[in-house]
Amino acid sequence: MPTTSKTGTSTEAVAERSIDRGVERIVRNGEIDLAVYEYGHPEGETIVLIHGWPDTHHLWLNVIPLLAKRFHVVAYDTRGHGRSTRPEHWKSFTLAELAGDFHAVIDAVSPERPVHVLAHDWGSVQAWEVVCEPGAELRVASFTSVSGPNLDHLGAMLRHSLSHPTPKNLAAVGNQLAASSYTFFFQAGVAPRLFFGALATPARWRQFLRLIEGTPASQIHLADTFKQDSISGLRIYRANIRERLRHPRSRHTSVPIQLIVNERDVAVKPGTYADEAKWTDQLWRRDIPSGHWAPFSHPQVLATATVELIDALAGREPARDLRRALVTDEPKRRFEDQLVVITGGGSGIGRETALAFAREGAEIVLCDLDLASAKETSALVAELGDGTASAHAYELNVADEPAMQVFADLVRAKHGVPDILINNAGIGHAGRFLDTPSEEFQRVLDVNLNGVIFGCRAFGQQMVERGVGGHIVNLSSLAAFSPQRSMGPYATSKAGVLMFSDVLRAELAHAGIGVSAICPGIVHTNIVRTTTFSGVSEEEEAAKQAKFDRLYKARRYTPDKVAKQIVKAVVTDRAVMPVTPEAYQGYYLSRFAPSVTRRMAKLDVLS
Repeated sequence: MPTTSKTGTSTEAVAERSIDRGVERIVRNGEIDLAVYEYGHPEGETIVLIHGWPDTHHLWLNVIPLLAKRFHVVAYDTRGHGRSTRPEHWKSFTLAELAGDFHAVIDAVSPERPVHVLAHDWGSVQAWEVVCEPGAELRVASFTSVSGPNLDHLGAMLRHSLSHPTPKNLAAVGNQLAASSYTFFFQAGVAPRLFFGALATPARWRQFLRLIEGTPASQIHLADTFKQDSISGLRIYRANIRERLRHPRSRHTSVPIQLIVNERDVAVKPGTYADEAKWTDQLWRRDIPSGHWAPFSHPQVLATATVELIDALAGREPARDLRRALVTDEPKRRFEDQLVVITGGGSGIGRETALAFAREGAEIVLCDLDLASAKETSALVAELGDGTASAHAYELNVADEPAMQVFADLVRAKHGVPDILINNAGIGHAGRFLDTPSEEFQRVLDVNLNGVIFGCRAFGQQMVERGVGGHIVNLSSLAAFSPQRSMGPYATSKAGVLMFSDVLRAELAHAGIGVSAICPGIVHTNIVRTTTFSGVSEEEEAAKQAKFDRLYKARRYTPDKVAKQIVKAVVTDRAVMPVTPEAYQGYYLSRFAPSVTRRMAKLDVLS
């Protein structure tokens, strides 16, 4: 028999328009009326969205369109919020009462099939109460938790840390108590109600979230009942926090759990979830570069994470990000289940970097102007270890911006968005500036500088949109801060890479994307043999190439050593990484004794 909305319209009649606009119905739990909103396809698997304080189902308006084309999406105003009943006494807001509301909702919207849950803040705390009940796995197929801990687990963690007062444990307790200090005020009775009654307006709340999290006001959706919600919802703090933290219960769950941990959360610190594996049979954890209100700022991340878990539980091949998020006792390599894209990967530093990351578990995508050499690198990667390493080779001219964009789109379609991008491709050039044709100068800038810019633009945009952070490595040089006569185009291009990397690092910090500039000195690679020289004959150029190839080879600083430093720069998030001893010397001289570097630049070391 078709269910009926508040307006009396059958579910079948509203199925088509419910994809874009929620259909409201009222579900009753005892004396409580719960405003429930359904979207998408009634025949699809059901995902229930639960909000926290001081929100309503409006919290999910950025997430719902990402799910509704495939799923039956249900959001509801919890008691005390929105169009649902507002009990007057705080005892009506215990987690047991709220869990009863949840069961009433899912019995109404999905009476026969278990539901998937995505919940935030106090909505997540409520869902924890449900999934830790005996037999919960019969009604809840999965639970993705955002910024809302299990209060019993939190209480147990705090008690354990205080009874084992190591510096690490005490720091974790101190951080969380400091972050939760506002909750003491919220439980103070009349004072917080007067405070929010006087100051709580949608405009102020949007400004508050913009200031502390950087979320644009256009992404923050609030109900017309915001003031009433912020006051009424305070009762949930008084009804639950003291009792659960003082007397935590042993609460285990067999429901598959996925934690979305917000690295910049002002209310719930990442360390709060350190012991969560003790209480769960199956646990995934994703740390993302967001603040507390991720449903507003990172809706794509939450929707994708939820769907990836649902698909994996249905037997599909787990997505790379989900594999990486799995919490297990088995040791993992540092870059296991990560995707690394490397330009100029056919030889030298690019090849050795591909091998270094592959040894650490990464999947490699590499490109080079010389496709044959890129395929050789790919074959070397495949030979590593037990044969599980993989690399994919492509031909690319990094100086061709449209080609770079096509390549980035192809990588995303076939392999996914990279976790790490390494802009390594480069060419060498030497010769007096006045002897260097403009087209040659431009060629060096196009490959060494524009190639880096094009790569950062094409792949950086993907990384920002994905919303889970990452790292970009740009190959600069000792020449970036140690000027040398007869190296104008090369030094200019590498100095541009260094400054560009610093600027980009500042710009992408909000997205959790690190940017490192790697600055090698004298390293023996193919770039030495292929360096062009202006102002000399072909015979003189060949002689110089052979001469400096011998000198660089005698230096005995090989590309694999640079690759190790690139890995280190990613692990430690270094902004600038000089590599060779002369690079370190030049780096610090340029900062503390720049006049010395200018005098040294007058020496003609390339003659």
